[in-house]
Amino acid sequence: MFTIGEFSKITGLPVKTLRFYHEKGLIVPAAVDPATGYRYYDLRSAETARVIAALRRLEFTLDDIAAILADCTADEDLLAYLTRQREVLAQRVQRYAAALADVDKLIQREQSAQEEQKMAAETLQVEEKDLEPSLVAGVRMKGRYSDCGQGFSQLGKRVGRYIAGKPLCLYYDGEYREEDADFEPCMPIRRHVTAEGVNVRQLPGGHCVSLLHRGPYEELGRSYARVLQYAKQRGYEVTLPTREVYIKGPGMIFRGNPKKYLTEIQLLVESPASSETKVV
Repeated sequence: MFTIGEFSKITGLPVKTLRFYHEKGLIVPAAVDPATGYRYYDLRSAETARVIAALRRLEFTLDDIAAILADCTADEDLLAYLTRQREVLAQRVQRYAAALADVDKLIQREQSAQEEQKMAAETLQVEEKDLEPSLVAGVRMKGRYSDCGQGFSQLGKRVGRYIAGKPLCLYYDGEYREEDADFEPCMPIRRHVTAEGVNVRQLPGGHCVSLLHRGPYEELGRSYARVLQYAKQRGYEVTLPTREVYIKGPGMIFRGNPKKYLTEIQLLVESPASSETKVV
């Protein structure tokens, strides 16, 4: 008979695991001292431990192992269990392969994004400029940011013939909101018109800090970090709503290459040091 510590050395299983297996009924000690609760094992228990270790290497669950120990006495008895386990493992491999492919895509996209941002940092700079007031037609919305396409579509139908510039979107939240963002897709228009569900008004001008972002919309966060850092370093206070002007993006039919999208981030600021346009 072996103490639990000796049996641990024989089987290569930690004492904690042996106690857990006892609780699960997988490896039952040959004897338990009623006075001390000490467990004692024999060589038959060591054989059971060897079988469990082999089954665990095949990714069987403890419940499966308990069933196998109850039903099987020889390798040939394992056939049904092994066949079923092979199907389980094959499905798992497929899931892992798909997950691995997704991870590879994310790595590739991130590496590409970093390279694009590095190139952009060398060519695109934060600038300060004054925006003139402009006449716009807008559709105020609440929802997900991706819903803004619906607003632009509505504007195209209602005021399409009067559009006189690049589309833009006003963002009224001072934070990222996943489901209930407050934003307003807008179109510059050449004259005042009346259209159902559309707010036509003069959009105020002002002094702004801006940056031209090159790349997918999903990577705008990096450019926001640059322009916000610039504003903070100069003691500017950003006023809402912030603006995004979509200089180049997906077309009406073709999505185009997101790496070539151009989006100008415009942050109106209070108390600027100078109203003159300057490049940093």
